[in-house]
Amino acid sequence: MTFELQHTDPNSSARTGLITTAHGQIKTPIFMPVGTVGTVKAVHFSELKQQVKAQIILGNTYHLYLRPGLEILKAAGGLHQFNGWDRPILTDSGGFQVFSLTGIRKLTEEGCEFRSHIDGSKHFFTPENVMDTERIIGADIMMALDECPPGDCDYQYAKQSLGMTHRWLDRCIKHFKETEPLYGYDQCLFPIVQGAAYKDLRQESAKYIADKGADGNAIGGLAVGEPTEVMYEMIEVVNDILPKDKPRYLMGVGTPQNILEGIERGVDMFDCVMPTRNGRNAMLFTYEGTMNMKNKKWENDFTPIDSSGCDIDMVCTKAYLHHLFKAKEYLALQIASIHNLAFYLRLVTDARQHIEQGDFVSWKRSIIEQLGRRI
Repeated sequence: MTFELQHTDPNSSARTGLITTAHGQIKTPIFMPVGTVGTVKAVHFSELKQQVKAQIILGNTYHLYLRPGLEILKAAGGLHQFNGWDRPILTDSGGFQVFSLTGIRKLTEEGCEFRSHIDGSKHFFTPENVMDTERIIGADIMMALDECPPGDCDYQYAKQSLGMTHRWLDRCIKHFKETEPLYGYDQCLFPIVQGAAYKDLRQESAKYIADKGADGNAIGGLAVGEPTEVMYEMIEVVNDILPKDKPRYLMGVGTPQNILEGIERGVDMFDCVMPTRNGRNAMLFTYEGTMNMKNKKWENDFTPIDSSGCDIDMVCTKAYLHHLFKAKEYLALQIASIHNLAFYLRLVTDARQHIEQGDFVSWKRSIIEQLGRRI
């Protein structure tokens, strides 16, 4: 994987770049749709390419490990061959999913024991076998195993957790270097900065990760309960240290406003389930604000679902989508998910254009408030 830094904004840390992987190029800043079990919920790959304009998607190591399982993925020749997606894929390490299993998981220095949310069966993740799992999945970008501490954890817990995350990282890197890709193309490994909401721990982690010289770096453990202002502060602290010539990936974030604030602070890559999850629950994102399509106010509104023109190739009125949700038609979930993902991809594309023009900050300020407005 290579990264070319192309433009920097004169008034902020925003920048544009080009990531090149074995399965294609990615223009940054970029939003990556989440394909947890090998699929982006309610959206076909042809729609992801033609309407959403997705350049890369995510797969989830925890979920893919459990189902369909490693034997099937390896027999298929990896996730690309299994699901037919021929563009880049990034896999997380499963660390966040394990974090969310509080009560049915146990952390030790060796790794993490957990029970499947599907059938209660017992499993064990180590830095080494997670690297093996991500090799089998065949992602272009692999994430190191980490612990994601709660956003409100105390300092001592955060410090101990960070130490273990760093030791796990060293084991991930060692095993990654000792193994080879399985399907004839290169893979790369991103470390993850942790440290909860503590500035000194975030600085310590960013320095530790920067010294590893990885192809790219991720910022984890944010948007997990801490105040938004703290999240932005931690991004700034970390990006002051992470190398500028490598892509920076903010994991699991977030709202359109979060994404623009992250871009302004030098983040290149984002992912979040919000566009599809909220879409399936009738919430649409637009440049004019958010809309709940189940509200009666849309019943007789025959204008397009987004007057700013984001519903690419979809001739759909607000009244029709309202009807589909009220009738519990599956098409409602599909239209809303495509629309929201297309909006997110358009947002980062527009951000890229304004960074190139040198007016990103003024553009962001002109739209940031209305993005969060409820229409």
